[in-house]
Amino acid sequence: MHLGQYSTNNGDPWVGVRHDDETIVNVQEAGRGAGLDLPATTSALLDSWHWQQKVQLAAEYAAETGTGLYVADQLDRHAPVSDPEKVVCVGLNYRDHAEEGGNEIPDTPVLFSKFPTSVAGPDDTISWSPDLTEQVDYEAELVAVIGEETRRVTPEEAMDHVAGFLVGNDVSARDLQHGDGQWVRGKSLDGFAPIGPELVTADAVPDPHDLDIYAEVNGERLQDSTTANLIFGIDELVSFCSQAFTLQPGDLLFTGTPPGVGVYREPPVLLEDGDTVTIGVEGLGELTNDCAYE
Repeated sequence: MHLGQYSTNNGDPWVGVRHDDETIVNVQEAGRGAGLDLPATTSALLDSWHWQQKVQLAAEYAAETGTGLYVADQLDRHAPVSDPEKVVCVGLNYRDHAEEGGNEIPDTPVLFSKFPTSVAGPDDTISWSPDLTEQVDYEAELVAVIGEETRRVTPEEAMDHVAGFLVGNDVSARDLQHGDGQWVRGKSLDGFAPIGPELVTADAVPDPHDLDIYAEVNGERLQDSTTANLIFGIDELVSFCSQAFTLQPGDLLFTGTPPGVGVYREPPVLLEDGDTVTIGVEGLGELTNDCAYE
């Protein structure tokens, strides 16, 4: 199942499920026609009782009646999850990325956060003031989306709490990140966490620890790896986080980036006005964003 958030004519976003390559089902609209009460946002949907079965019924009703069925190319796309309570990120979670920055391999996950206001969607512009930062970098990441309240779970239980996965770009202002001595400001500028294009449910991803992952800037591939190289797997990360704080439906977990980020390249490749960044993860699609100075 592929879920996203869409709108028509600049209206409010609504959660939709992909029917086929050309059409999207408005879950709330089709659900209403089928006698189901479904929420309008992804986070609220994930917090609903038996939401997958209800979405499937709504999609079947839309296919039979045409209710809530829209042409994908005529819709505006938004972040598949636009209102997470938390955006949790993992640093140095690929061995060769840690090594390229001269960092020691961590014994336990290194966590930091991005503010929810950093979340952006596919096709949104990554923008920043060059007076604030001159070192903006890309980071290709696999993002896990939490599907239910999660507190103190074991690694064996953890994957049952993951709703699905999507593509993320942990955009980073390196001069702020390294200059501040901690990472929150440099990671949390508005729009510095693009995600998308859709949330692919966990049952549709056979093995999240064996997916090709890459980043391209202006068509040139600069990161090219696989999630098989993660130091800490998603089950370990979810369990580790849940020992310290409660994860809620819709929370985002950025799982780390592979080597090839711009700041450590020779010479450095940092984002500029007019650049285009594409992040891809096998089976989850591509996330493309343009860059512009404010």
